[in-house]
Amino acid sequence: MKLHDLKPAPGSRKPKTRVGRGIAAGKGKTAGRGTKGQKARGKVRPGFEGGQNPLYMRVGRKRGFKHPFKIVFEVVNVGRLNDLPVEGVITPDILRQYRLVREDGAPVKILGNGEVTRPLHVQAHAFSESARQKILAAGGTVEVIS
Repeated sequence: MKLHDLKPAPGSRKPKTRVGRGIAAGKGKTAGRGTKGQKARGKVRPGFEGGQNPLYMRVGRKRGFKHPFKIVFEVVNVGRLNDLPVEGVITPDILRQYRLVREDGAPVKILGNGEVTRPLHVQAHAFSESARQKILAAGGTVEVIS
């Protein structure tokens, strides 16, 4: 057997039906379009729904813009830092270890919600002004890392 000898099994391939070629062909006259009506005559443009407000006009349009290089910070509040059982420096790695930060390698920003009752030594990529003031007021230190 050679490649040029290959043939489909008999009866497995039907010939394409040619419509509109006379009534003897079985698909003549109306050519499978039924009788009368808009669809039997010309073309209906894509998206046309017979005068009903079409889907593409019913759903909202895409709006806005997503900045491709936006820096998205993982945020942690000072109240959560105050509850950590850590005595030394609190780094982003320690925050990941205690599952306060989800993403690996994402920059961490400390926000000022909550109370600071002990001196905290915090290293993070960014601090809000209120967080910085609360940590320093409690006798802690703030270090911005890059």
